[in-house]
Amino acid sequence: MGAIPTQRETVSRASQAPAHARDPSVPVQEGLAEPAPEAFAPAGQAPAPTHARAHATLPGSSLAPGAARSLLRAAFAEWAEAGLPGAGHLTERLAADARLVVSELVTNAVVHAGTDVELECRLEGDAPDTAALVVEVCDHHPSRAPRGVEPEPSPEPPEYGRGLRLVGALSEAWGITYRTGRKTVWARLPVAGCEAQGQIDAQAGTYDGEHALVRDLRVAESLAPEPPGPARPGAGTRRNDAPDAAGPAQPREPAGPGDRRERCEERDGGWLGRGALSFLAEASDLLAGQLDEDLVAALTGQLIVPRLADWCAMWMEDEATGGWSGADGPGLTRVWHGSEHRVEELRRALEKEPPQPSDPARPGPAAYHWPGEALGEPGAALAYRLVAGGRPLGTLVIGRSGTAGFPDEVTGLVEDLSRRVALAVGAARQYARQATISAVLQRGLLPGAVAEIPGVRSALVYEPCDKGGPSGDFYDLFPAGDGRWCFAVGDVQGKGPEAAVVIGLARPWLRLLAREGYRVADVLDRLNQLLLDDATEAADAAARALVAAGARPTPPGDGPQTRFLSLLYGELVPFDGGVHCTVASAGHPLPLLLGAGGEVQPCARPQTLLGVVEDATYTSESFDLRSGDTLLCVTDGVTERRSGSRQFDDGDGLAAALAGCAGLRAELIAERIQRLVHDFGERPPADDLALLVLQAE
Repeated sequence: MGAIPTQRETVSRASQAPAHARDPSVPVQEGLAEPAPEAFAPAGQAPAPTHARAHATLPGSSLAPGAARSLLRAAFAEWAEAGLPGAGHLTERLAADARLVVSELVTNAVVHAGTDVELECRLEGDAPDTAALVVEVCDHHPSRAPRGVEPEPSPEPPEYGRGLRLVGALSEAWGITYRTGRKTVWARLPVAGCEAQGQIDAQAGTYDGEHALVRDLRVAESLAPEPPGPARPGAGTRRNDAPDAAGPAQPREPAGPGDRRERCEERDGGWLGRGALSFLAEASDLLAGQLDEDLVAALTGQLIVPRLADWCAMWMEDEATGGWSGADGPGLTRVWHGSEHRVEELRRALEKEPPQPSDPARPGPAAYHWPGEALGEPGAALAYRLVAGGRPLGTLVIGRSGTAGFPDEVTGLVEDLSRRVALAVGAARQYARQATISAVLQRGLLPGAVAEIPGVRSALVYEPCDKGGPSGDFYDLFPAGDGRWCFAVGDVQGKGPEAAVVIGLARPWLRLLAREGYRVADVLDRLNQLLLDDATEAADAAARALVAAGARPTPPGDGPQTRFLSLLYGELVPFDGGVHCTVASAGHPLPLLLGAGGEVQPCARPQTLLGVVEDATYTSESFDLRSGDTLLCVTDGVTERRSGSRQFDDGDGLAAALAGCAGLRAELIAERIQRLVHDFGERPPADDLALLVLQAE
């Protein structure tokens, strides 16, 4: 029996299908475009070779969607780590889209088929503009169509919720293939848009919040169920303008409270109990990925209005003072209404009566005063306290017009959603606090300004990989007195607080030793001993704490880590016609000297890392920078930039890149090396990056 494919996709995509796919003899459901080309592979024939593939069989239970998302995360990590062809196209945005699609398709299969589910994910295509991630979910109950596909109208409430509208919003094509005893739903997610946006964001050092907000709100619209429409004839209610035996059609009367109540019941009964579980799972994924409190609030409103309520509002509390804190008014953060022209009037009414703290002995929603003066009609409102980790964060209020109360199913669903909103708000606040602390700490670890040296042009590029935490790379360029200037480019083992401790120890000591008149090699000798002594003291303190607490000895590798430091340190002394330079490298990429004629050569010898060997003795090299000569100092984020299995400095790649910069000014050399490093790999750099260019005028 041949495949009976169905698919919804754009007409332009359908026109690109192979000739045999457009053959009229192939049965295609009316109103739907052609299937994916792989759906016509002969029986027993393997599909086209793929770059990376993951496959699993999941039980038909409520645990399947979570297991599918975990499988996808693990597959992405394995593909990237193994450097498989095509893995360089993977981005965080593509991973987030894929998790939503996989979760929706697997949930469909579990809810509507009830059988075991087969999941397959694979990468197809080499070029960034044609590569895509293909997701296939197969169940063994092909008589049931997935929700979101309507072969014909039905007078009964639909058994599906948002369904494949979410899949269609995120993928460039999707389809359904029926075979004997099995049904496969597939989706194809392009990487081109996600990859381009990710590279732009990474190189610019910013996140396009407005672009992301528009996109995520579009997804939020797909997640929530459809608002109610006019009742269908024969569906349990009679349209006001439908003719009957009593006479001709009568004009439709204005909707009264009874009509509104019927519409609310229709809105709730059509999907509650069937789509609620999937709605919460997808809403959790959407909210968990946001690290901005305002964006969490905006997504919450889009999820609730107008599907679960006619309007909603959020008050946020200041954890430090315990009072309200808001941007749109005294404590009121956000207000939504299904009719935009009522938002301002509703806000003014809500500002006058902020919700009161709920009774801890009575969990759940509490009644809220109905703002009848703003809405002009009766209704019901409920207030949900937002609490995460025992800390009150705010209050979510929802309201419906024309009803005396909410169904228990709605109140329970919104209560579950409010818990997820509270967790997302708490996570966003924690991230904001950590980001603020990290930014303050990072500013303290780096010089406030780079010194200007007579007769020397300098240029600097500094890109921390983790925008929210301290970097492991650092630099410095400072006057040392007596006509001397010193520079340093270093890289600490690891990142985060441990790296910050080492940088906070090393940079001040470098300045102190240089200004005390120590030679370049002597500075490295003393800094090496300082790091070793500090590590020994830290280990002794940890051992004493363990003994005092009666704890077991710490296994090797779990105690205080040795603080390694790679460092390139040098001294500059200007003179008439050039600059005398003395440099020493301790486990660091060697500095490169670009002559005025375009020749490139290293100008230091490799030596041991600092903080590793007791009583190590370091040496330095001296040379003169003449007019037009350039000295390039980098961290391993430049030399070890990866593209698959290759590194940027393989085959003296950095020296070749520097040779191509002959005749350029220091600023242009820095910009060109930075661009070449970024362009070397398809994905954004995975390590901190720092480079310093010094050029004799």
